[in-house]
Amino acid sequence: MLRESSHRVGVPDMTSGIGQEVTPTRDEAIALAAQYGLVPVVHSIVEDTETPVSAYLKLRGDEPSFLLESAEQGQRVGRYSFIGYQPKSVIRWSLGDEGDPFDLAASATGEGELAPVEGMPPFAGGAVGMFGYDLVRTVEPLGEPNPDPVGLPDLALMMTDAMVVFDHLQNRLIVFSLIHSAEGDAGAGWDRAVETITSIRERLQGPVPPATTGDPVTAPEFVSNTTPDEFKSRVSRIIEYIRAGDAFQVVPSQRWSAETNLSAFAIYRGLRAVNPSPYMYFLDFGDFEVAGASPEPLLTVTGSRVSTKPIAGTRPRGENAEEDRLLSEELLADEKERAEHVMLVDLGRNDLGRVSKYGSVEVEELMAVEMYSHVMHIVSSVGGELRDDVSAIDALRAVLPAGTLSGAPKVRAMEIIDEVETVKRGGYGGAIGWLSYTGDLDVCIHIRTVVVKDGKAHIQAGGGTVADALPENELTESVNKAKAVMRAVEMASTRPDWA
Repeated sequence: MLRESSHRVGVPDMTSGIGQEVTPTRDEAIALAAQYGLVPVVHSIVEDTETPVSAYLKLRGDEPSFLLESAEQGQRVGRYSFIGYQPKSVIRWSLGDEGDPFDLAASATGEGELAPVEGMPPFAGGAVGMFGYDLVRTVEPLGEPNPDPVGLPDLALMMTDAMVVFDHLQNRLIVFSLIHSAEGDAGAGWDRAVETITSIRERLQGPVPPATTGDPVTAPEFVSNTTPDEFKSRVSRIIEYIRAGDAFQVVPSQRWSAETNLSAFAIYRGLRAVNPSPYMYFLDFGDFEVAGASPEPLLTVTGSRVSTKPIAGTRPRGENAEEDRLLSEELLADEKERAEHVMLVDLGRNDLGRVSKYGSVEVEELMAVEMYSHVMHIVSSVGGELRDDVSAIDALRAVLPAGTLSGAPKVRAMEIIDEVETVKRGGYGGAIGWLSYTGDLDVCIHIRTVVVKDGKAHIQAGGGTVADALPENELTESVNKAKAVMRAVEMASTRPDWA
């Protein structure tokens, strides 16, 4: 059950008020709880004036919270936005802690089948958060990580039983809360769910809190943890390894940090304005916050179907449709871009092959060009059927981190990254998204993201290095990727009205 807030509303007779506007009824919920592990209690209304940002501002408090949004191919609003606050619990795990982080996430979400209740979105509660890059050290013998000046946990998940969901296609606002049948007394569970929904609806009917006024905000001045010459030297060393046959591709990165008093949610609002993406997320864990707009899915599991979508190969958007067409043709004709992309598709096939039924892995789409708000990418899709003994979290264990953020072959590439980089990657290159109580999963790659902790904002970016790479070009690619995120931070610094 969610922790009670200061806005708790006593509802002695839960079958009155909101209780008359939810599905299922109390008696129906009790019957469903005898058959299913999870029973959602759902309240849904037509709503076309509230926005995900205004709703989040009304609901968030001092406890952890999240907002997940989507812009399909960075151009059209995705169907659903998800808001969660006051999580049931927060799970954290860091290297050196007891247990296995993937098993910890699996055990926290293994609640079984969800009762079929009309109007539920595809994500109906579970874990929301981040799986760090360095979780791979629990799978592969990579040794100790580099020093960690930021100090993030390697796994951080909010367990959520209640959410506010925007269905942008039908202009509906869905509020739901879950009954866990294993906790017993489904009638009391229904009462608590209705109370939670009532509290949420009351908050949403109130005004957006005014932005807090504090010290004047200035644009943060980001400084890299390496000099341009040092970064180019790292690239040169990687090229030597590749030419010696150690790897085909390695993805070095650098991190920029800046002191700031800027609100992390203001940074998120800048990102969603400057860089709308298929995966947009704001995660507030209390002692640190993560704001991101990632274009690249890492892994999606729906039932037994598993898929990954490598993105590699980029050009800026043209000024018009004809320029877009010419640039996309030039991109697809670039032999270097094609070779790198096919190599990463093969790596994706190998990763999924470790957890999929024999013969089920296939390339569903090869080297299509997708248009985003500012750039175009070469995109492929690889899918398969999970083996009967494999879960979504097993699949994540097999693919994390993405080849597009590490290289190929993956283990040797990560060993080289450990050698040339000076700090632990932490979240960068890991995964962000959700794992449902029912076993489905949808996570993207942690890129185009700002981490805010202890009064500092951190941005990390890199690029794939191959045998014929030029160190100066690799430096430029890394800097340009970071600048795209920095522009969002600069925009946020000009908007004192953004909370």
